[in-house]
Order: sequence, then C-alpha cells, then structure tokens
Amino acid sequence: MAHDRRMGHQIWWHEIGQGGRPALAVHCTLGAASLWAPVLTPLADRLTVTVFDQPGHGQSPPWEDPEPEPGAYQRLVTQIAASFISRPVDLIGHSFGASVALRIAVGAPEAVRSLTLIEPVLFRAVEGSPQWRDLRGHQDHFEALIDDGDYEAAAKGFMREWGAGVPWAALPEHQRARFCASMPMVRNISAANFEDPGRIWREDGIEGIEAPVMLVHGDKSPPIVADVCTALAARMADVGTACIPGGGHMLPVTHAEQVTDLIALNLERS
Repeated sequence: MAHDRRMGHQIWWHEIGQGGRPALAVHCTLGAASLWAPVLTPLADRLTVTVFDQPGHGQSPPWEDPEPEPGAYQRLVTQIAASFISRPVDLIGHSFGASVALRIAVGAPEAVRSLTLIEPVLFRAVEGSPQWRDLRGHQDHFEALIDDGDYEAAAKGFMREWGAGVPWAALPEHQRARFCASMPMVRNISAANFEDPGRIWREDGIEGIEAPVMLVHGDKSPPIVADVCTALAARMADVGTACIPGGGHMLPVTHAEQVTDLIALNLERS
C-alpha cells in the first residue's frame, strides 16, 4: 500500500485492477480497504479502483479530534475521498461509505460516471417512520453508553446490529479492543446518518445525479436499510434496486460474488 497525507491525515491506500475505467470505493465503519478485494478483483480488467483506509481504520493512524463537531468525520472522509478523484469515476460505497459516495455525487455530480450504493445508511431519508423511531431509540442508548464510558457494551451492540454475524466472543482480543477504542469515532459517524450534516437529503440535491445508480441491500439486514433504498430510488432518475437473498449488512464480505455482479451490471449502464 502507498501512503501520503491527505486533509492533514496520513492515509494508506492502494489500487485494485488495471482496467481503463477509474473507480473509487469507500468502505464501511470499522472496515478497511482490504475488504474490497474479493468484490473488486474480478473486475480488474475493467476498472482501476482506488481503495483507502479511512482515519482510524486499517493501516491509517487513529482519528484524533479532541472536540469533534457533529458530522466532522463524515466531512473529513468525504474530502479525503474527493482528493482521489481527478476525472469522472465509477463510485462505490458500502454503509457509511455509501453516505460519503452519495455526498460526493450530490455535491459534484459531474465527477461520477456510475454510482453503486451498498446498504446505504442515510437514515435522514426516512425520518419519522416507524423503523426510524425504533432505530433512533437504539441510537440514543448507544450514545448514552459511549458518553458513560461503557465502550465495550456499545461495541457489542454495534457489531451485533451492523457486523457480519460473528459473535463478540469469537472475535480476536486485539480486534475487540480496537472496536472498543473506536466507539467515540463511531458515535460521530452514526450520528451523522441521522442528522445529515452534509445536507445530502436537501431539496433538489439527489435529483441532480445523472449517473446510473444501483442500490443494493440484503433481506436479512436491518429493515430500515431497505426503506432508505426505497426513499433514495424515488428521487433518482436512473436507478436500479437489488435485494440479495440471505444477505445482511456486510454484503461485501458475506456475498462478494453477488455484489460484484451488481456493480458490473451498473457499469454496463454507464
């Protein structure tokens, strides 16, 4: 992997593939650039994909902001992601990474050739719905645990809802420790999914995306994700939605082949 300073942070990154189309993929919270390899390697003859470790993820050093404002982390990662774009790209994002990709597409639609959003978590899109109210209660509890310093309980709950289905006790000790230490960062990230500090959901924003969009979710994922996909699709001009049977939130890990096929399908539309 290469590394350099971007937006004041040391960022590790590398490329997957040698294809003629430039692409950028943004990973999920508590993920890493390495998770993209099974999904993107089969597209190596078509794409050259830049993948990077967000601050506090993978090999990139921890995110250190002593008094972060709401949405600070989403803004930072959006700026880092945008720094890799020099011409229109096939933009791919998973979970929080999908929020970043969508924020770029709304802010600079001319920079996006195609947009694939896997398990998008822009909960602002369904604010006030029964699913939103239920999840908002879980979020309030999650934030309270972190504010009280109970990082382990917060991490257990987060991984139970948004992880790949691996029991907490089965995770390596060093990984559990890293997840616990990351909870203040995750608090800032998850709050932005509700508050939409980048105003992704603003009037006429999403309608400006002209690139073909593919929205992907699993039928075993938290139900609100399908609702978010439906709300997003209703405001998009050129969009397809796919539900992967048996898939939960971590589709790039658990259902890599199906995700690859859906990205390839969206490439053919652009």
